[in-house]
Amino acid sequence: MAKGRPNRRILDSYTVKSINKTIRAGDCVLMRASDSSKPSYVARVEKIESDTRGSNVKVHVRWYYRPEESIGGRRQFHGSKEVFLSDHHDIQSADTIEGKCTVHSFKNYTKLDAVGNDDFFCRFEYNSSTGAFNPDRVAVYCKCEMPYNPDDLMVQCEDCNDWFHPNCIDMSIEEAKRLEHFFCANCSSGDQKKLNSSHALTRHSDVKVDTKRRRR
Repeated sequence: MAKGRPNRRILDSYTVKSINKTIRAGDCVLMRASDSSKPSYVARVEKIESDTRGSNVKVHVRWYYRPEESIGGRRQFHGSKEVFLSDHHDIQSADTIEGKCTVHSFKNYTKLDAVGNDDFFCRFEYNSSTGAFNPDRVAVYCKCEMPYNPDDLMVQCEDCNDWFHPNCIDMSIEEAKRLEHFFCANCSSGDQKKLNSSHALTRHSDVKVDTKRRRR
């Protein structure tokens, strides 16, 4: 007679001895890739279970995909620390956890004073079979009408409040950093396209996240 599946019990937490970190459901973790040349996988722990003796601990995870792991691949507006929350669920040994990490909302990520190695952000959910994203439209900026990449410096027009990449307005990064005032071509008159004297550049802003312009 075939043996039945061993009884499993749900754990509230589990301490991964190799890293001396306690993992709980809802935590985001870095998991060892099968190919050592690849970066660690990012996942969200959904459930932790073990056998009745408390050994053979498994974690139920929901994977985050990096842009290059998605069907469409990495695009210009994807940030270096961007990940997509996928519909791909899995069960892995808890021993493959290499560390804990934080996956911020896009808005919270743009407000960080400093980004650590274990900081990521997510603004899309991703369907791993179809390649579809939710939401399927995001705010766009600049003459190039691209979504915001938080890795890129942008300058803000003091009149229309839109944001621009320096290279899209024939400006170097160094020039942009020296700006104190900026008016875009549509809002300025004659030669008064760039003025120097107040605020202009920022990496993050609530306006950038909440703008109403959408990709068509």
